[in-house]
Amino acid sequence: MSAPALSFNGATMEFPGVKALTDVSFHVHAGSIHALVGENGAGKSTLLKILSGAYRPTAGGLALGDRAQGFRDTSAALAAGVAVIYQELHLVPEMSVAENIFLGHLPRRAGLVDRRELAAAARRQLELVGESIDPATKVRKLPLAQRQMVEIAKALTRGARILAFDEPTSSLSDREVRRLFTIIRDLKARGCAILYVSHRLEEIFALCDRITILRDGRHVETAALGNLTRDEVVRRMVGRELSHIHQYAPRPAVGAGLAIKNLTGPGLAAPVSFAAHAGEIFGFFGLVGAGRTELLRLIYGATEKTGGQVLLQGARVDIAKPRDAIAAGIVLCPEDRKKEGIVAVRSVLENINLSARRRTARAGVFINESWEQANARQRIEQLRVRTPSARQLIRHLSGGNQQKVILGRWLSETVKVILLDEPTRGIDVGAKSEIYGIMQDLARAGVCVIVVSSELPEVLGTADRIAVMRQGRIAAVLDRADATEEKLLRLALPVESTPAA
Repeated sequence: MSAPALSFNGATMEFPGVKALTDVSFHVHAGSIHALVGENGAGKSTLLKILSGAYRPTAGGLALGDRAQGFRDTSAALAAGVAVIYQELHLVPEMSVAENIFLGHLPRRAGLVDRRELAAAARRQLELVGESIDPATKVRKLPLAQRQMVEIAKALTRGARILAFDEPTSSLSDREVRRLFTIIRDLKARGCAILYVSHRLEEIFALCDRITILRDGRHVETAALGNLTRDEVVRRMVGRELSHIHQYAPRPAVGAGLAIKNLTGPGLAAPVSFAAHAGEIFGFFGLVGAGRTELLRLIYGATEKTGGQVLLQGARVDIAKPRDAIAAGIVLCPEDRKKEGIVAVRSVLENINLSARRRTARAGVFINESWEQANARQRIEQLRVRTPSARQLIRHLSGGNQQKVILGRWLSETVKVILLDEPTRGIDVGAKSEIYGIMQDLARAGVCVIVVSSELPEVLGTADRIAVMRQGRIAAVLDRADATEEKLLRLALPVESTPAA
């Protein structure tokens, strides 16, 4: 084993009312891929922000090689050869690929940007990550996978030898994930030290050499992955057994729920029809781009439909906007919770009460503070939201706790149908289990639960019936007893057109 390229030495980070990290120490070696895992709120993001220079620890610190470092800001970390590739990429959409790669150190001649050298240098950097993108292309025109490669190329131009990846595959297709893994393994072969943060344990066991497990801001264990099983990693992460993670239990259907008849609109290649019962968990599986998110947005009124009907408990409802859906009892937990699900600059209390406020405000104008405080307290306790207080800004909560707050918002309403779009994306295994339990509770209470998931074990483990979407249409609907991973994946794969004779 090579000497440590990166060491955390007693890293401790305190915020008002919260101790995010307590005395965390471990090493990452050059030429290795080191996994960092833990439940949401375990301290992974805080550790990455210390590494990137965004935070300065309140005690302890880090070292590169045998030299202690105290980065004053993110520029100092970059200058030292450290790059953190976040889930939300730090690129400028309106600038070109080349400009993003060399942002802050554009090649110049006679005081002006040397466009020819910029394009040539950008091509060389893109070749290092296996890309042949036109350097003049605006970043906003690239798919997410290519934007991620631009971010990696950008890091390599700064001479990065220590790279950290934060949930890099959360929005990538299987093919794009394999491509990313090829690049990461190539970086390892070049002697880079890689810190890899992911909730997807199957990826970690396939890619990484060693693993560090955090729980409640403390270091639990660092070990070679060959010495641990998946169940042992989960047990150390959550501090308890999760024998029935999906918490599935059969329930009787209790009548008509949501019925969709010949729905058409953007993202659908053919009219879509299906019916889900009250008290049922109805799953949707499909590959990226299959039209699942687009379908939920059409039902909810977030995208304008071009035809078809929505029926709720047997009666037609007219939904032109999300407010129409909410008034009817149809609510949505969106795929991108940070962009569309929460108001990041507001508190947990305000995010929970955001929708119900229209009903509880006195004279329709004055906020009913006592009701809102009681309701927020009830939802926080009911859903076990981990927050110092209801007044905490929601942006400081982990992804799993943000998702619980969104669910708390809808539990403050009279819900008949809940649309869950990738409800556990980017969430640790413990929080997943809790959200599956909430789904089961809603179904037992007679709510029609519609869940979209890209994870086969999740949709197979939670749903009573599963609709498979392929290329903008429903390919089949299977009962739970008839569904297997092989069947679902075969139905989800694109159908190649047969060339004319």
